[in-house]
Amino acid sequence: MKSIGFIGLGKLGLDCAEVFSEQYSVFGFDIYPRQSHSVNICQSADELVKNSDWIFIAVPTPHEEGYDGSVPSSHMQPRDFSHDAVIDSIKSINKHAKTSKNVVLISTVLPGTTRRHFANLLDKKHKFFYNPYLIAMGSVKWDMVNPEMIIIGTETGSGEQAQDLIDIYKPIIQNNARYVTGTWDECEAIKIFYNTFISTKVGLANMIQDCAMKVGNINVDIVTDALANSTMRIMGPKYMTAGMGDSGACHPRDNIALRWMAQEYDFGYDIFDTIMTAREQQARNLAKFLVDQSQLNGNLPIVIHGKAYKPDVPYCIGSYSTLVGHYIKELGYSVCYVDPLADDSTDVVDNIASPAIILLAHNRQVTYGYTGKDIEDHAYFEFAPGSVIVDPWRITKEKYNMKVIHYGNTRTKR
Repeated sequence: MKSIGFIGLGKLGLDCAEVFSEQYSVFGFDIYPRQSHSVNICQSADELVKNSDWIFIAVPTPHEEGYDGSVPSSHMQPRDFSHDAVIDSIKSINKHAKTSKNVVLISTVLPGTTRRHFANLLDKKHKFFYNPYLIAMGSVKWDMVNPEMIIIGTETGSGEQAQDLIDIYKPIIQNNARYVTGTWDECEAIKIFYNTFISTKVGLANMIQDCAMKVGNINVDIVTDALANSTMRIMGPKYMTAGMGDSGACHPRDNIALRWMAQEYDFGYDIFDTIMTAREQQARNLAKFLVDQSQLNGNLPIVIHGKAYKPDVPYCIGSYSTLVGHYIKELGYSVCYVDPLADDSTDVVDNIASPAIILLAHNRQVTYGYTGKDIEDHAYFEFAPGSVIVDPWRITKEKYNMKVIHYGNTRTKR
């Protein structure tokens, strides 16, 4: 049986390693203590390298603090990703490997990074693959076995060079995913522009939402549904629901890195800055709407239902909720969050017993409905009578003794 090692058992690595463990003997190492029922946790990189034929590098490539998109960042100096953890991993492989290894990097990097920074660093006896994942937090294992595509980059882009890694994936994949092979540079570009394309779609949908709020007599869902079903030129309905803005650890920071690349290579334009600026202005518009509703309703407190960047995960990094909260505070109002899983407890409360302006940031049906499962949505606390519910997803039905506002639907009722 082939043995697989994962260097990095964080938000992505451990779940992916556990999926592989259903078919292979899997070893894992992380600088932080980790536990798993199916992955053999190693105490050192040396132990992992010696026991693994295939070594997956799943370490973070972070920006400095403040670049994740949870607070305004479009004005900040663009920066490339940090490669320190990847470089340290490669050096560990070189130091401890006595035989040739297949090394697979799954971390997000800019186009050209592997060729410029990693390939020459790895000993020539090893094979190097770039294999980024299109996976979302909260559904890592499902996405892992039901991928949209499997991206495999090699030095020359040869499908023949990629075949060994394709064979590794075949026993764990449960759908008819396509395999996309290319050079390291091409596959780096596929990954990061995939994320930025999503950012652009979300930003465009919310731009239509802004149009609805400012022009009037427009239901944003009528417009986005028409666009989403225009499959000849617009590629599909996913991410074409206006609501909360683009969130998570990847997309905002990817656009920041692409801004750096646009400047570094003198593209002559910076659409990525526009995407980030639009995202922040959309959050500012929503914050102002919440403050206006508070003023119109006796200065009710403002509560955001969901602080993490999506439901059912703890991660507040890159959260659109905290970005909206930032602008609420900037307008001179306080805000609190209700989220039982949030890993950042700042301004988080268990519940609100009195009437409030409540922004429904989290909606499990919208977030996870694509998995095909029957998703049950539920509130984190009981809303008090007299509350005003602001639903940017436009799903909540009218409630007794409460006002429900479908943010983005200003269409005049006929």
